[in-house]
Amino acid sequence: MVSKNTICLWFDGTALEAAKFYAETFPDSAVGAVHRAPGDYPAGKEGDVLTVEFTVIGIPCLGLNGGSGIKHSEAFSFQVATDDQAETDRLWNAIVGNGGQENACGWCRDKWGLSWQITPRVLTAAFVDPDRVAAKRAFDAMMTMKKIHVAAIEAAWRG
Repeated sequence: MVSKNTICLWFDGTALEAAKFYAETFPDSAVGAVHRAPGDYPAGKEGDVLTVEFTVIGIPCLGLNGGSGIKHSEAFSFQVATDDQAETDRLWNAIVGNGGQENACGWCRDKWGLSWQITPRVLTAAFVDPDRVAAKRAFDAMMTMKKIHVAAIEAAWRG
């Protein structure tokens, strides 16, 4: 990898499958080198996929097939800024529809346990509005949602 700082994500033997899904789902994403274990290790055998280099929306990542001992949590998530409802729907549906699950306020979890925030840019713009009453209306609307609905956020923001 060229990057000095790379996000390492732990998987239970599914790093390559996950990397391929991310590369197919998100723009500016790709699978790079696949490295196989030079010997047996606690989570696998010699020749198994040990690590996978990939990018997610331009962010360098390394998938490590480290075994079942470590689970992902919401303490780490990818936040993806979307431009409109169509992009929000496409990404949300790709994650949730591929064995993932919905969570509140634009959060969802993929089938490997990674958390994603699918966040329309309008939501972020509403939150930083100097009119704090308008910002709160948008925030309150978001609090009732799982997937973010752009039109509802815009309507709440406008009042």
